[in-house]
Amino acid sequence: MDFYDFASQRCSVRSYQDREIELQKLKAVLEAGRIAPSGCNLQAHRLLVVQSEEGIEKMAQAVVKPDAYTAKAFIIVCMEKESAWVRKFDEHNIYEIDASIVTTYMMLEAQSQGLNSLWVCRFKPDLLKESFNIPEAFVPVNILCLGYGNDEAIKPADRYKTERKPLEETVWFEKFE
Repeated sequence: MDFYDFASQRCSVRSYQDREIELQKLKAVLEAGRIAPSGCNLQAHRLLVVQSEEGIEKMAQAVVKPDAYTAKAFIIVCMEKESAWVRKFDEHNIYEIDASIVTTYMMLEAQSQGLNSLWVCRFKPDLLKESFNIPEAFVPVNILCLGYGNDEAIKPADRYKTERKPLEETVWFEKFE
């Protein structure tokens, strides 16, 4: 399968089966995050895996729509902001970029393992930090929900033909006109 076929099959899933994730699949997803590139290879990401019933209940309190997230595992992607690369020209810290790369790698590996996922940024960071004892130096950037999606939650692969803007609306060559 080529990359475009693979990528078009991935979709954001908000409804999951009551089926546990095999440990080797979860470890493969985490390994994908480990090998993800980061600015100057500083690897400032810190991942917290939440799978327990108690942890999932805490997670439901921190996300805005708790009933929408019935995943069997959640990975809270945090960044140790002070350890991330900073562009010297304007002092821009790229911690959110690095977190996005790590999350993307994990999301794609989840797909290759037959798992479904949902990237979540709509959460209460202070409540997450308090509920999961996240150190002050770590910034929760996003959450990756994982599980086996319910059939009705899986979207058709051809949706990108109509749900994405054509290249002409998002790409320029040499200069913006």
